[in-house]
Amino acid sequence: MSETGTDAAASAEHGAAEPLTGGIATAVGSWPGADPREAANTVLGELAELTHLPELPGRGVGADMIGRVSALLVDMRFDTSTRGYRLAARPGAVSRRARDLLRADLDALEEAWETSGSAGTGRVVKVQAAGPLTLAAEVELPGGHRALTDPGALRDLSDSLAEGLAQHVAEVGKRLGARVVLQLDEPSLTDVLNGSLRGVSVLDTVRAMPAPEALAVLDGVIEAQAAPVLVHSCAEPPALGFLRRSAAAAVGFDVATIRTRDLDSIGETLDAGKRLVLGLVPTTDPAARTTEAATKGAPRPVTWREIAEPGVRLIDRLGFPRTALADRVLVAPACGLGGAPLSWARKALSLANEVARAYAEDPESLTFS
Repeated sequence: MSETGTDAAASAEHGAAEPLTGGIATAVGSWPGADPREAANTVLGELAELTHLPELPGRGVGADMIGRVSALLVDMRFDTSTRGYRLAARPGAVSRRARDLLRADLDALEEAWETSGSAGTGRVVKVQAAGPLTLAAEVELPGGHRALTDPGALRDLSDSLAEGLAQHVAEVGKRLGARVVLQLDEPSLTDVLNGSLRGVSVLDTVRAMPAPEALAVLDGVIEAQAAPVLVHSCAEPPALGFLRRSAAAAVGFDVATIRTRDLDSIGETLDAGKRLVLGLVPTTDPAARTTEAATKGAPRPVTWREIAEPGVRLIDRLGFPRTALADRVLVAPACGLGGAPLSWARKALSLANEVARAYAEDPESLTFS
């Protein structure tokens, strides 16, 4: 498998080994509701090894994945457009709201962190932000075109994001006395590479970005960080071959999107020394979606063994020893939980913990009918 030495070196350089250990549970980022204190207390209590700064997109403008970045950029701001967000000439209501919401989230997490006795312990926390390719794909220029279509705007946006994220990570680490992991969310990555983004009209398309060019943009942001970086994509299919070649320390994806054609890329990613964050827990209760649940009353709840099985079978199919589940695999929900009922969001973290514990303690004993 090619380029493994280079990729492994990049992972080591960005500190993958310590904070991103296998056999633990985490979450993608978004959380239901609008109360940052409740969210912080919940995720801090449930995710002992790799908790995260919750994102609460239900609060609206400035709280969703793209709008939130307006609070992180250096010398760049957003305003709203008819389709989402666009770059603005000066700070406005969107930027102020995004900054206020992020500050409230950080205050809530810091309060929960101190109350739980985590302050100064070196415990690990994860922060999330839209990656540069997704950000440039979703944010518009003043004329309505995607920022991705303008090389100068793409460069300025990526540089601003890289600098802002480095400052954000440093602030979080200082406030909490914690080690920090940065997650870049790239749900639009596959569309960027395939040229399947719409332009300003139905007849206008955005050209496919060549992989080397896209990799330079993504790695430019990753390499500007002192913290290890995880790149997560909920896209179907995820661009796993591309992500394997990146400087990311870990790659996260929804296991339900994986097909046979993806297996080589996953195996090469492990060979390259990267961690896998397997999205194993559904973002909605599987039992509640079944016809049986709708017609026969209380359905049978999903078990941790059912959630664990696809990850075990994946490692078996790749030919890796099951110890890889303990050493190289983290367990997470398939994507963000912002749209889930609060009861299922809590259950999803509990299931992720149970699966991670089983992977860490005795993966060889896991059997399925």
